[in-house]
Amino acid sequence: MFKKILIANRGEIACRVIKTAKKMGIATVAVYSDADANALHVKMADEAIHIGPPPANESYIVIEKIMDAIKQSGAEAVHPGYGFLSENPKFAEALKKAKVAFIGPPVGAIEAMGDKITSKKLAQEAGVSTVPGHMDLIEDADEAIKISKQIGYPVMIKASAGGGGKGMRIAWNDEDAREGFQSSKNEAKNSFGDDRIFIEKFVTQPRHIEIQVLGDNHGNCIYLGERECSIQRRNQKVIEEAPSPFLDEKTRKAMGEQAVALSKAVDYSSAGTVEFIVDGDKNFYFLEMNTRLQVEHPVTELITGIDLVEQMIRAAYGEKLAIKQEDIKLTGWAIESRLYAEDPYRNFLPSIGRLTKYRPPQEGETDNGTIVRNDNGVFEGGEISMFYDPMIAKLCTWGEDRPTAIHAMREALDGFEVEGIGHNLPFLSAVMDHYKFCSGNITTAFIEEEYPDGFAGVTIDIDSQKKLAAAASILNTISELRRTRLSGTLVNHKRKVGKEWVVIIDGNHFPLKLNKICNEGANVKIKGEKIGVETEWRPGQSLAHVQVGNEMLKLKVEKTNTGLRIRWRGAEMDVKVLNETQAKYLAMMPEKIAEDMSKFLLCPMPGLVVSINVSEGDEVEEGQALATVEAMKMENILRAEKKCTIAKINAKAGDSLALDDVIIEFGD
Repeated sequence: MFKKILIANRGEIACRVIKTAKKMGIATVAVYSDADANALHVKMADEAIHIGPPPANESYIVIEKIMDAIKQSGAEAVHPGYGFLSENPKFAEALKKAKVAFIGPPVGAIEAMGDKITSKKLAQEAGVSTVPGHMDLIEDADEAIKISKQIGYPVMIKASAGGGGKGMRIAWNDEDAREGFQSSKNEAKNSFGDDRIFIEKFVTQPRHIEIQVLGDNHGNCIYLGERECSIQRRNQKVIEEAPSPFLDEKTRKAMGEQAVALSKAVDYSSAGTVEFIVDGDKNFYFLEMNTRLQVEHPVTELITGIDLVEQMIRAAYGEKLAIKQEDIKLTGWAIESRLYAEDPYRNFLPSIGRLTKYRPPQEGETDNGTIVRNDNGVFEGGEISMFYDPMIAKLCTWGEDRPTAIHAMREALDGFEVEGIGHNLPFLSAVMDHYKFCSGNITTAFIEEEYPDGFAGVTIDIDSQKKLAAAASILNTISELRRTRLSGTLVNHKRKVGKEWVVIIDGNHFPLKLNKICNEGANVKIKGEKIGVETEWRPGQSLAHVQVGNEMLKLKVEKTNTGLRIRWRGAEMDVKVLNETQAKYLAMMPEKIAEDMSKFLLCPMPGLVVSINVSEGDEVEEGQALATVEAMKMENILRAEKKCTIAKINAKAGDSLALDDVIIEFGD
């Protein structure tokens, strides 16, 4: 077996590979840019080598720098992770020439299937049903529009070397096609060093289901079931699960056998994924093959018990696959939620900054038999950079069936504490409680259809508010009891803590009375009902486990002047705990009017100005592109919300802006 491997990647996937290598007794080498000098993967590896400045095209995707790191370290093999150089045949060829093992498929398979245009042609030749489209490269925006019209809108504009949602745009008309072509081209060049673009028909109401394949260098290849990846935004997967709630055994077998046949046609070895679009009648169409480890591989590992990274390493070493198709058993259900440094309240735009708090739930088997797994590449106090993908971690849960896995995910998300940056934990929690997701009736249009105006948070139903009110009254009372003891000690008098309170949540008033008060809880009489409330929470703790009747609530709490700020199940609430007199006076207070910012175009996230598309004095129409800002490898086109005049431009191409910096000022 290899004695030392180098991981040509960063973040959570680098950490993931290091864990398996350590388990196998293999030494690891990390590579890092200036921005990642203190990154977790650098700390975890046995040694680390600096490879350049923060931009990926000056460090992580520069083949010569990776090859030099291999030479310096004496690594015998390289695991590329995903993204970066993972599907770059030139990199695989360079390793082959240097007699360094590539922990991935052969160069020929990467060339044949890693390129989306070539793979589609091969699939068609093999008789595989594919999505209609134009398989040749697109030269310019005019040609993109012409081809889009021939195929028929809507179309998907895609980077040939793309992946992870980068370099992909949906076009519904000529204007979308023109803008989408250029943005896809730019993103592809920046992310993959390859700006080739193709176009295919965008299938509406599809489900995105993929088959995991695993092969060796001796002609053996099997499939390990499927993953449902339909919860997406901007073509980037957000939640994945295995198996799919939609497939039956007959369709699963047909898709798996087709995936294996396609893999064998290109002599595929290592782990790979064949992606399909599946319609409502279970007709499936080959979409593409990813010749690498997928981001969502943990859910497959959880239902099969197979370590895919270990199998990749063994295949690269030349070992025969020790697993046969009949050995594959899908046990239970697994769900993965991707934690992104993205603000769901700002249309999921990237967020950067320092993780002032990062406390994931405890991994391993829980008391009720479920499993929690968290693949991450960050740590509390670490920095989230603008230069790389915004994914922070992948939170996974396993249960004996889908409802159990979903409930386990709800609990895990409730207990996941992240502070310092915008993140999508509230949105992930909202999806777990959404009736359509819980039913399994989902498509890739789920987010677009269910949140057409963006995510504005969660409103908790009145019954849950009542439970939260009871919990808040106890947490507030425990705080007051502590404050009373402290003040009594200091000034030699005793203050009494009241028993009757009014808890206000989202404008709803919950008068309540506490009996048998102690530091662990009380009996709460609320809305005519008596509820026992218990907790071991103490003031200063940010996570409270509160038993309310028969239900255990995991609440993220922060003390305020009037009560508590509570976050639970995707909702963020300013919970006021007041006595009767305070509640009466509060009702008389005027509401603060928000400042009018309609005359300003604000930068929606920290990023780099790619272009300013207007000039001072211009009259612009509603929907017209004003500026393009890039962050975390994604281009974001900012548009006019209404007809207006450009009064002043405060930024230029190349400027680095912070959140809410003023880009443009509008006139009357």
